[in-house]
Amino acid sequence: MKDTFAKLAWSAVAMLSVSGAALAAEYDFRFQSSDPAGNANFLLQQTWAEDVAARTDGRIAIELLPVGTIVAHSETQDAVAAGILNGHFTDTSYFAGKEPAFGLIANPVGAWSDPEQMLDFMENGGGKELMNTLMEPYGLHFIGATTPGLEAFLSKVPLEGVDDLKGLKMRAPEGMVQKVFAAAGAAPVNLPGSEVFTSLDKGVIDAADYTVFSTNHAQGMHDIATHPVYPGFHSMPLVEVSINKATWDALPTDLQEALEDSVSDFARKQIGVLAERDAAAVAEATASGKVTVHDWPAEERARFRAIAKEEWAAAAEASEASMLVYETLTGYLSDKGLLQ
Repeated sequence: MKDTFAKLAWSAVAMLSVSGAALAAEYDFRFQSSDPAGNANFLLQQTWAEDVAARTDGRIAIELLPVGTIVAHSETQDAVAAGILNGHFTDTSYFAGKEPAFGLIANPVGAWSDPEQMLDFMENGGGKELMNTLMEPYGLHFIGATTPGLEAFLSKVPLEGVDDLKGLKMRAPEGMVQKVFAAAGAAPVNLPGSEVFTSLDKGVIDAADYTVFSTNHAQGMHDIATHPVYPGFHSMPLVEVSINKATWDALPTDLQEALEDSVSDFARKQIGVLAERDAAAVAEATASGKVTVHDWPAEERARFRAIAKEEWAAAAEASEASMLVYETLTGYLSDKGLLQ
């Protein structure tokens, strides 16, 4: 009987503790990520939620959920607008079917040579205002952006610049990536990620748009594709952190600022952590004596960007919002001397 009573008493204390913790937060938010539990990006995103609690003295508590917990990855925008979720941490391109502009801003292939360029565009070059012009009509407010960084480029043959792309048999997903590489003279084919290794190994392709250097290395890609281009020159996804607009509007200014600062700081943290992993993988690959890493000079990156610009212009015709993205993006790149 004593044991039973003790267990009941302990349960009551535990419940009070949980209730007290819940009451401590003025705002309890539920965000869903587009990354799965256990994924390196998701684990880093959880530290963002912890940081928000710390920098707001517990006034904001965020429960960060992995992809698919409440709704599918492509449905979070509607779920946030409806209040089913308070916010999301996701790749903006998932909503291109609703508004083509989301696809163009999410990954303007060739635009960025460094993650800091994209973050500067977002924070100081009109990108944040642009995102909210796109998103607020859908009931969301854009807090800030992050990215896992530039993808590396896999190749079995030396690639020193744009001219070496001519006739290159390569894997590229459908959409902007494939169009830009085709415009640069390559011969892209659409293959699932699961077939990249075997297709390179069997000579079906000689190069591939795939993912970041450290992941490529861990999967043994450099055993057969011994001429990677790093840092990459083509693809870098925009990952947005957004919240229900009405919820945002109701927040005190100091908490709005804390959330904006938290995302900005997280972006640098994520980029730094993943860049360290890439650097370690590059060092290991180079030390093997079997891998030659190619780093394109600024002028070759600008040449590729100029080719990509023509495809951005074509994509801009899809909607008024897409044209706004194109004009804002190219205006920034021109001002920074990044367009040839």
